[in-house]
Amino acid sequence: MSTVTAVLVGAGQRGLFAYGGYALDHPEEFTYVAVAEPDPQRRALFAERFGVPAEKCYETWEELFAQPKLADAAVICTPDNLHYAPAQAAAAAGYDLLLEKPMSKDPAECMDIAAWPEKYGVTVTVCHVLRYTTFFTTIKRLLDSGRIGQLISVDLNENIAFWHFAHSFVRGIWRRSDETSPVILAKSCHDLDLLRWLVDAPCTSVASYGSLSHFTSEHAPAGATPRCLDCPVADCPYSAVRIYGIAPKGSWPRTALTLDEEAYPVEQALREGPYGRCVYFCDNDVPDHQVVGLEFANQVTATFTLSAFTLPMSRTIKLMGSRGEIRGDMDTDRLEVADFMAFSTEVIQLEPTQMGHGDGDEGIMRDFIARVSSRGGTEALTSAQASVESHLMALAAEASRLEHRMVTLAEFAPAA
Repeated sequence: MSTVTAVLVGAGQRGLFAYGGYALDHPEEFTYVAVAEPDPQRRALFAERFGVPAEKCYETWEELFAQPKLADAAVICTPDNLHYAPAQAAAAAGYDLLLEKPMSKDPAECMDIAAWPEKYGVTVTVCHVLRYTTFFTTIKRLLDSGRIGQLISVDLNENIAFWHFAHSFVRGIWRRSDETSPVILAKSCHDLDLLRWLVDAPCTSVASYGSLSHFTSEHAPAGATPRCLDCPVADCPYSAVRIYGIAPKGSWPRTALTLDEEAYPVEQALREGPYGRCVYFCDNDVPDHQVVGLEFANQVTATFTLSAFTLPMSRTIKLMGSRGEIRGDMDTDRLEVADFMAFSTEVIQLEPTQMGHGDGDEGIMRDFIARVSSRGGTEALTSAQASVESHLMALAAEASRLEHRMVTLAEFAPAA
């Protein structure tokens, strides 16, 4: 199999470290030949790591895609609200696409992306990386084997972790729905995609509740200041000094503050940048907890809950069937399978992994490379066509939360 070549659009955390990391570890399989990134430091760092020549480093994706086709594939890792335009330009130019989720927060754009394989003759794989994890593929295999009989209902929890939520959704770039996308889409279209895949039937309706309950000025401790470096409150779990001080040098989330701690120390970033702000005095508006109830065409019901107020960062799941039950904790890589006839429970302890998203980042890269190399064959596990519904489910859930009503999928996207 020849090496797949790619261009990267957006050398942020996912582009530089996740999908870039795979290329560094497996250069014989996947290599980058060009990059488009507006931040000069990130653009230069990516070029240095991957040996991209200066003439193949572009400030904008428009410059990149104005060139003749440079590679087999394009990896699109721009901010959430900037995925559609560069992805369309890449598809029109004939690049196979690895598209970071969410596809778009516009349902019409999502459905348009799903039509690109036929329209442009390219593959479009959406980065719902959790489908590729050992944890969830094992659950899917147990379900499909009939291990717990007929699936009746599912409870899925995304335990975001207090520090992660403070970093990404209070101080960080996903703090406002109008600037990026709703948290149920930005963070949890992963989870709704998993539910759609596991249930294996269309979602018919959703109802959702949630609010921004804690990270507001009225909950600020007495004496709290706008910047954590100046704050006298000693027992705040959300202190930026504490959260970024605990993180090892050169690791995420410190790398979101600075890529070069010698030139731009973390303390300076906390003094000057958004990540040093008090969580009670930010301009955030996304809910810090949300629950979604879902009904599917095969009468399976599901609940999904996201919460900022957890430790560790993990996902937990319970699947209830007519002959048994599966309980899982992704943090411990542990599954329990209850058998109603035997009145017993089997424990399945999976091999732990330190790789991104459980091992999903590596899994999706392997699958994408194989798909680009084969130029055809079966549809990707997380193709654009397969991913549309999870996005519509997320957008319908947000409409339900804001409008305080049940939303049907047919009502929300009648063309789907």
